[in-house]
Amino acid sequence: MAAPGCSAPRLWVQVARQRVGTPFTTVSKPFCSAAAASRPLDAQRLAERLRAQKQEQKTKKVPVPTNPVQQRVQELVRFTQQLQRVHPNVLAKALSRGIVHQDSDLVVINKPYGLPVHGGPGVQLCISDVLPILAKMLHGHKAEPLHLCHRLDKETTGVMLLAREKEVAHQVQELFRTRQVTKKYWAITVHVPVPSAGVVDIPITEKEVQVAVTQYRVLSSTVSSALLELQPVTGIKHQLRVHLSFGLDCPILGDHKYSDWNRLAPQKLSVGTLKKLGLPQSKARHIPLHLHARQLILPALGSRKEELSLVCKLPRYFVRSLSRLGLKMPSQDQNRDHETGHLGEQ
Repeated sequence: MAAPGCSAPRLWVQVARQRVGTPFTTVSKPFCSAAAASRPLDAQRLAERLRAQKQEQKTKKVPVPTNPVQQRVQELVRFTQQLQRVHPNVLAKALSRGIVHQDSDLVVINKPYGLPVHGGPGVQLCISDVLPILAKMLHGHKAEPLHLCHRLDKETTGVMLLAREKEVAHQVQELFRTRQVTKKYWAITVHVPVPSAGVVDIPITEKEVQVAVTQYRVLSSTVSSALLELQPVTGIKHQLRVHLSFGLDCPILGDHKYSDWNRLAPQKLSVGTLKKLGLPQSKARHIPLHLHARQLILPALGSRKEELSLVCKLPRYFVRSLSRLGLKMPSQDQNRDHETGHLGEQ
């Protein structure tokens, strides 16, 4: 049955709506254009039209911003898009240049921004896809694929552990599960937490209510922003982002998912913060998440009799934001970042 005023076949578009505290409801709406009303629209013609529209979007020129900060934001957006399109060998080579540490058991990389760890809907390339290639680059053509020991979110940068053997990966995963690994993250936040150090223990619900505990302390602050060191005691999905935003009212800069309790929208920043960053509010949606896995400390494992401290350099966009916002790194960390260099320079 055609919709009123539209005799041609039509597409049904499902619109999902959700209000806080209520389940999703789905509403179906008929869609037809003036062209469809005048003549039948077969599948081939529709496919050709969609391809033409997609090609037009690809060839459409994007104006080049004159503001250096906006140029850098545009470069970062382009970089994350390119990561999904490069050949797996190219990505493996890039990851090999970002190696922080390797020994007989582990390979440690500095995970770049915007790169998923696992595959999923819409993911063309991820770290797990290139582990066999990376292993051969590092250890020869007969090398077994490397194994993931833990995960980081797509937007999170920093320390990522890979194991040469599956048994070692299981041992490291058990260390994470039993909370024997010390994890330290750095984040730039909008607003400054009060008090300047403490513990957030707000439960987080995904499929079930789970206890979540985060220790935090302020490393540097201004009137409207702060550099925080975060130490998650538990490992719940998006724990740090939820605790900072809803527990301390200090969302992470560039967190467009958890900055507003009631709606999913680009992060709303103050006029002062936007001025320091050199961005209009309309460009705030391009600000990357400023959350970095700074350090992991592993206890003795296998033939290694002492603990292993692994530190990853901050990505370049993170360092630039620190400078523009007037935030400072602790002096010992400034020296450490100056002495090391790898893929984290995005």
